Amino acid sequence: MQFDDDADLDTSEVQDVRGSRIPGGRTTVGGGIVGLIALILGLLFGVGPDQLGLSSGDTDPAATASSQAQVNQACRRGSDANTREDCRIVAVVNSVQDYWRAEFPRRQGRYSDARTVMFTGRVGTACGTATSAVGPFYCPGDRKVYLDLGFFDELRTTFGSSGGPFAQAYVVAHEYGHHVQNLTGALQRAQDGGQGANSSAVKVELQADCYAGVWAHHATTTPDEATGRPLLTSLTAADIQDGLDAAAAVGDDRIQEKFQGRVTPETWTHGSAAQRRQWFYNGFRTGDMARCNTFA
Repeated sequence: MQFDDDADLDTSEVQDVRGSRIPGGRTTVGGGIVGLIALILGLLFGVGPDQLGLSSGDTDPAATASSQAQVNQACRRGSDANTREDCRIVAVVNSVQDYWRAEFPRRQGRYSDARTVMFTGRVGTACGTATSAVGPFYCPGDRKVYLDLGFFDELRTTFGSSGGPFAQAYVVAHEYGHHVQNLTGALQRAQDGGQGANSSAVKVELQADCYAGVWAHHATTTPDEATGRPLLTSLTAADIQDGLDAAAAVGDDRIQEKFQGRVTPETWTHGSAAQRRQWFYNGFRTGDMARCNTFA
């Protein structure tokens, strides 16, 4: 996975609140067994911590001067994305949104940008106050993606993913898949509270996996708005395999087997490892969001 060394990165699409403290807030999901239950419930790569009954506070995270300035200064060029993890996230967000900004008008739609918030420990959102234990998520209330970069270590060490830069890109692209669903109205189908292998919640998550694959299909040919050249210049078969492996690692069946010793499909919220791999690859193979109809 390689970015154009000379490309300019747009750090305005990322809000860095790492190191800041959220005052107050009654988070009901934390570390230890409670955090473990949160993981088993499957908010990983999900939508809004309010689904887990977190506090209803709507604290808007404010970037500390030092953290935001660090990203603004350090993440200037594509070459920075090739050497720094936080700059890589900036570049992936830029690439993903470059694609969707171009794709929506082709389908007589209009894309609205969404920012990614990088945080550590705990963060206030329009969906409630969340801790790192819930994993990456998208909050439709403020149209932002929330991400603790420490999750990528957990993805490898706890969930058994092979890791790698494109595994990280897959996670980010999946969350922006939820933003796309929010804009198209599909996200509302997950709000009925249902669970199970055939639930709307699972279908919404699998569609977001497919949308991540669609972006990956076009990533190396989508021109950056500033340069007219693709920001992402190279994706290898090994990169795609890392993405497929990450998708499978967070399948409901694998998480349940690991953390509760048995698989209970009636409580699934994200789909099996095989389904997540299948839908990500379907998007990557076809490059067509119309082929991501998991509700059919």
